Amino acid sequence: MAAGAAAALAFLSQESRSRAGGVGGLRVPAPVTMDSFFFGCELSGHTRSFTFKVEEEDDAEHVLALTMLCLTEGAKDECNVVEVVARNHDHQEIAVPVANLKLSCQPMLSLDDFQLQPPVTFRLKSGSGPVRITGRHQIVTISNDVSEEESGEEGSEEEEAELCPILPAKKQGGRF
Repeated sequence: MAAGAAAALAFLSQESRSRAGGVGGLRVPAPVTMDSFFFGCELSGHTRSFTFKVEEEDDAEHVLALTMLCLTEGAKDECNVVEVVARNHDHQEIAVPVANLKLSCQPMLSLDDFQLQPPVTFRLKSGSGPVRITGRHQIVTISNDVSEEESGEEGSEEEEAELCPILPAKKQGGRF
């Protein structure tokens, strides 16, 4: 799971990383909690779009990692183009087609954890579906809630460790 924690730290914003505490001039990251929840939605002729969004007041980092798009039961042999609407690095809304599914030649597409920052809208640009979108909603939280008692206890333990006396080595009598 160490790889998961490293991946979690990789997409944290600079602001989140700068809130991490330090000891003795060294930057020590605050405890990181990562939760992962199953995500799924379906686009069809009746439901042509779906928007995934999170609460703005939340201090956590949210990532939607898409794993697969597939045509489901009842799909016609037609082109089903799925488009993602999200924000780019300049916070401008952009729409990008991510899949063109057809029952006879490509009924599913693996997206290998294609990661998006919410809010994200999925649109069935053409075709009648139904197209199922699956993935994981990942929530990374940095805990900066260290009480003064805990930080004081940690400091006293460090001081005790530094104050341990150094004892001289025992001499071995007459052996070479």
